[in-house]
Amino acid sequence: MELLTTSEAAAYLRLKERKIYEMVAEGTVPCTKVTGRWLFPKAELDHWITASVSRPAGLKRPEAAPIVGGSHDPLLEWALRESGSGLASLAVGSEAGLARFLAGETMAAGIHLHALEDPEADANLAAMRGRSDLQDAVMIGFCRREQGLLVAPGNPLRLTTIGDVIAKRARLAQRPKGAGAQLLLLALLHRAQADIERLTLGPLCPTGPDIAQAIRAGRADAGIATRGVANAAGLDFVPILWERFDLVMRQRDYFRPPLQALVRFFGSEAIAARAREFGGYDLGPAGSVRFVN
Repeated sequence: MELLTTSEAAAYLRLKERKIYEMVAEGTVPCTKVTGRWLFPKAELDHWITASVSRPAGLKRPEAAPIVGGSHDPLLEWALRESGSGLASLAVGSEAGLARFLAGETMAAGIHLHALEDPEADANLAAMRGRSDLQDAVMIGFCRREQGLLVAPGNPLRLTTIGDVIAKRARLAQRPKGAGAQLLLLALLHRAQADIERLTLGPLCPTGPDIAQAIRAGRADAGIATRGVANAAGLDFVPILWERFDLVMRQRDYFRPPLQALVRFFGSEAIAARAREFGGYDLGPAGSVRFVN
């Protein structure tokens, strides 16, 4: 993920730095604060600009790019290649991926959302039912997968809960705002009656494999990701819960060759075997229609 400083963001947007600070205060520009500094994800700025484009009446949006955006999943990324779908992946997190999909930038979005009050509830389905801007949308199930804490081999800090992470001041790798794993972290903190300020924050990591690398390199002690990521990286795994991972797409795109090739592949023995290799996957929901609008 490319992060711009305030001065770089101002130059990129062709605005004065003072205007950037005003927009940050108003909450009208995508940004994040890390160790006291405002940083601006370039991909989010691009999406923000694209989403606000005004079009003349009658001018249709261009066809969505053959990209599955949203949350990263190693098995899905592998399936996009092996299915012959021709679809690329863009890992930007669940909420950002859904926003890009709604803006017409991608053909589909991978999501695994979590409700603050109940992290084990079916938040994907609740989110689809609660939106009025998802005309012609369909949500196709991909999998259930096991989420938990990634820790170094042997779990040297003996971490078992988010409470342990706080009490032992373990450096917890972060995911970007709106990422499914970050939503899960906020829900776990809420359940523990704690807030994020009590954590010892580690590096910001775009994907689960990036969290694994941070732990392997000694830059973090733990982070939330899937059992499959832990197994692939040779790390220990502390299970938390099983979650749903779904794909949101337009009905018209669902019937086109790229997504049809991918959905057909969901029922193959090849992906079932690969899921067993990764570990922590249940492909029972794969290809099922979970929501239609």
